[in-house]
Amino acid sequence: MNHAAFDGANVLITGGMGFIGANLAIRLVNLGAHVTLVDSLIPIYGGNDRNIAPIVGRVRVNIADVRDEYSMNHLVQGVDYLFNLAGQTSHIDSMTDPYSDLDINCKAQLSILEACRKHNPTLKLVYASTRQIYGKPDYLPVDERHLLKPVDVNGINKMAGEWYHILYNNVYGIRATALRLTNTYGPRMRVKDARQTFLGIWIKRLIEGEPIHIFGDGKQIRDFNYVDDVVDAMLMVAAESAADGQIFNLGCNETINLHDLALMMIDIYGTGVCELVPFPPDRKAIDIGDYYSDFRFIHGRVGWAPKVSLREGLAKTLAFYQEESTYYFG
Repeated sequence: MNHAAFDGANVLITGGMGFIGANLAIRLVNLGAHVTLVDSLIPIYGGNDRNIAPIVGRVRVNIADVRDEYSMNHLVQGVDYLFNLAGQTSHIDSMTDPYSDLDINCKAQLSILEACRKHNPTLKLVYASTRQIYGKPDYLPVDERHLLKPVDVNGINKMAGEWYHILYNNVYGIRATALRLTNTYGPRMRVKDARQTFLGIWIKRLIEGEPIHIFGDGKQIRDFNYVDDVVDAMLMVAAESAADGQIFNLGCNETINLHDLALMMIDIYGTGVCELVPFPPDRKAIDIGDYYSDFRFIHGRVGWAPKVSLREGLAKTLAFYQEESTYYFG
């Protein structure tokens, strides 16, 4: 990885006080970058002051909403790298409030790209997309050639946001790369509810001595990426021109069903129970069954592959929340 590319660079991270944004910011500050974080800190979207505790005073924080085009017009100026991580991540919320999801995951993305086109067309842009846009897989592992057929409003809007970035790369020359993330987990993720990931609420329930609830029969297969590996991927595609204009899956060779995942967490923690419960109707309607990614394309193009095993990552994550529960359980 070309770490030197970020030493002294000006970096803007939208959603910078959220889960992935904060972990990315910590890494970039330690690499010598000048980092500005943009976050609305709207409570339901995951931003948390505590996320940037290790770098307080070493980053600029701008409390702004990416839907504010005037703020974005100013903020993109002079930036070398823009990591566009701001988004509405809850699939259920997207179904109950589709217009807000449209504004954040679609319209706001177009505003950000327009700000870049008008005020800083030479920056490099990395967009956090999602495996959710594939919907229910036709085959496994899912590669980038798989049809896109989202099962919820969030997936449709994230798909549009992703393709706006690729369009602006192809038409306007704004170097952009999209990463389709799959079940990212680790320190600083939202755990007080399931808006960001089901794994978060599992961790909270485990530490608080409540049973982990698994929807359905627990045989659904998933793959997971520890957040440090995701940060590696973002930095690698940002620094490599070979990634410009490309869409990459992230993923892991290690897959697991949800029941076995719960048992692994209980084993690591040393105590706890899990229970199979019926799917709530709203979640059953958008469940995708088994999913895991083929990430050979990004490995071949920039050399990325995950390094942290699931067991190691879960142990680090549980240890973090045992120490930090006051700030995250809410």
